[in-house]
Parts: sequence; structure tokens; C-alpha cells
Amino acid sequence: MLRAAPSRAGFPTTTRTAHRRLRQALAAAASLAATCLLAPAAWAATLDTVKQRGELQCGVSEGLFGFSEKDAQGQWSGFDVDFCRAVAGAIFDDRTKVTFVPLSASERFKALKDGRVDLLSRNSTWTLEREAGLGLTFAGITYHDGQGFLAARMLDVSSTLELDKAKICVEAGTTTQLNLSDYFRANSMTYEEMSFPSAAEALKAFEAGQCNVLTRDQSALYAERLKLAKPAEAIVLPDVISKEPLGPVTRNDDVAWSNIVQWVNFALVNAEELGISSTNLAEAQGSAKPDVRRFMGAEGGLGKMLGLGDGWAQQAVKASGNYAEMYERNLGVQSKLGIPRGLNQLWSMGGILYAPPIR
Repeated sequence: MLRAAPSRAGFPTTTRTAHRRLRQALAAAASLAATCLLAPAAWAATLDTVKQRGELQCGVSEGLFGFSEKDAQGQWSGFDVDFCRAVAGAIFDDRTKVTFVPLSASERFKALKDGRVDLLSRNSTWTLEREAGLGLTFAGITYHDGQGFLAARMLDVSSTLELDKAKICVEAGTTTQLNLSDYFRANSMTYEEMSFPSAAEALKAFEAGQCNVLTRDQSALYAERLKLAKPAEAIVLPDVISKEPLGPVTRNDDVAWSNIVQWVNFALVNAEELGISSTNLAEAQGSAKPDVRRFMGAEGGLGKMLGLGDGWAQQAVKASGNYAEMYERNLGVQSKLGIPRGLNQLWSMGGILYAPPIR
């Protein structure tokens, strides 16, 4: 029978090795436990900061009809603005507890990463580079858009394929600029690009005749057209040359906060599908339907999973209305923009708007 060689400490080598491995395993377990205990606190940092501050800081565009604009009295309105108010409503049950921070396209993501804003709700396209490359998290899609073209009527064109050799104004540093190049190259056309550091400067150049075409997301073009002294002298062409899924953005270092923003987005869509609006919340409160009761917080206890009260979803709707209310008020055919819902209709109504269930 073989015996283990004695060690200097008087214990067999195999026993000493076993003790060392046990100590290593215990240390690893302790480290993992500490990480698990600390992670929720770290993830909850943004929500805690917002609550302690007493308001949400939300980044929006510097001024885009229908999405975010400030009137002469300093009051903000628009689709993206309403989303910010819905998030504030879910947290505070008070739609006014939000400060709007206007940001240019070039500074928007840096402002978010630097902590100047808690949330970016600023007609931003969801891309791989922006999410994985910049370290951000898109909280779903609030508006399915696509890049289009605003052309001077004097060009007498009805399609983007007729824009060969056109002078085109575009905002620099955007996916719009990249899509423009791809589209013309793919269709063997040429163009003269005139890039500007801001959307306002690009529009000004278009109106001054420095270019005869302006390209942006199609929804934005409807808004920009209204800013012209003579809107009738320009036309939004029907063609869409790209996928532009627009949505709210958070930093990727706070999972709990990203979940809150994401599920407020989903709640607004689910509310429309369930028939819950800002005008019938009292009626919905007494509903016997299980999915409505979960939405209203009457059962399920789902709010605590987000670090919010059980009434968070109905509070979001109370603050801004459901998705349909937000869309029609700011962008729809009865608004000054007059944009049909199209792809932004519910999946059950011919569109592609779809949200996971709250359960």
C-alpha cells in the first residue's frame, strides 16, 4: 500500500492540496456572493438618482415638429416628449417631474454616456454600432421610420430614382448621410452632397436654394416642410430607402433602468391593444379581465420587479395616453403633420407594432 509523502507541516501532500483547493473554492464563492449582492444596488443607481433628484432628465431634439418642440411659453410638446412624460408618470405618478434637455444629433449619445441625461428620447435610429459600439441600450422601437427625400417642386420629380445629379442637403454625422451614399451607389446614380452640422442648417440651405433636395427620416421631412416659408413649393417623395427604427436609449450599465424604460414603451402599446386609454382608466380599474387587472396593478404584483409601484403602467397612460393617443395627437392625420400610421399600426390592425405581454 502506497502512502502519501509527509509535508513539512506534518500533513500528507494530498491533504494539503485538498485544503488549498477548498480555500480557493470558498474564496470564489464569497466573491460571487458579494457580486450578486452588489449588482442590484449598482443596477438601481439611475432609478435611485432620479428619485432623489425628484425629476427625470430627458434628452430630446432641439426642435422637431411633432416629436419635440418648445413653444413661446417654454412648454414642450411632441411624441418623444410624451414618452418622457410617460416614464416620469410611471415613476412619480406625476407627468410634470421631467426636465427636457435639447441635444443636437452630434452630441446626443455623448450627453447620455456622460450622465447629462437619464434617458434619450430623440428620434434616434437603433443600429448595431450605436448599441454595441457606443455601449448603449435601445429600449425597443417607438416609431418605425425610413429615410426619405424632400424635393423642390421645380425639379418636377415623383421618385427618388429621378434624383440623379441632384444637389442634396444632409445632416453630417448621421446614418442618413451613410444611407444616402449607399442608395446612390447601389442605383448607379451620382449626386452632389452638401453636409451641415445640424438639421436646422441643412433646412436653411435647402430653403435658400443651395440644394434642391433635403434628406432625413421621412417623418422629420413632414415636420421640416412645415417650417418653410412656402411649404407648397416642396414635396415629400413617397419612396423610403432605409429601415429607421426609432426608439428611446439608455446607457448599458444599468439593466434595471433599461428595463423600466423598455416596459413603459411596451405598456403604452399594450394599453392600446387592451383598449385602455387616459379617458377610461377608472372603468379599467374595475375590469374583471385578468390581463387588464395585471396592467392596472390590481393583481400580479409586477411593479416590484421594476422597482416601481404596482400602478406604474396605468400611471404611464395617465401621464401621456396610450400609444394611439400619443401618435394621433402629435403625428397622425388629424395633427398638423398628417402622417398615416402605416407600419406603426398595431400588428392586429395591419401594422407591425407589437409588445410582449405584461404578466
